[in-house]
Amino acid sequence: MTVVKLGLASMLTMKARVRNGRLRLDEPYEAPEGTEVDVAIIDDGDELDDESRARLHAALSRGHEQKVRREVVPADEVLSKLGTRG
Repeated sequence: MTVVKLGLASMLTMKARVRNGRLRLDEPYEAPEGTEVDVAIIDDGDELDDESRARLHAALSRGHEQKVRREVVPADEVLSKLGTRG
């Protein structure tokens, strides 16, 4: 069980597993019967296969290399030009 402070509020995080289509906590939680709780599902990643991930990383590397060689146009410049089209 972990308590995360969010300004004045706090959030309690607990692990659970799906069993027979229902969430079951991995640890006890003391609360009155019928207590309503909000559940946030945490996405552990994406659905890229190895080939897609390799292509993504290659594209990111090419983009970084282009930036280092100053072969890129800043986004604000592109947006400015797009905004002046009539």
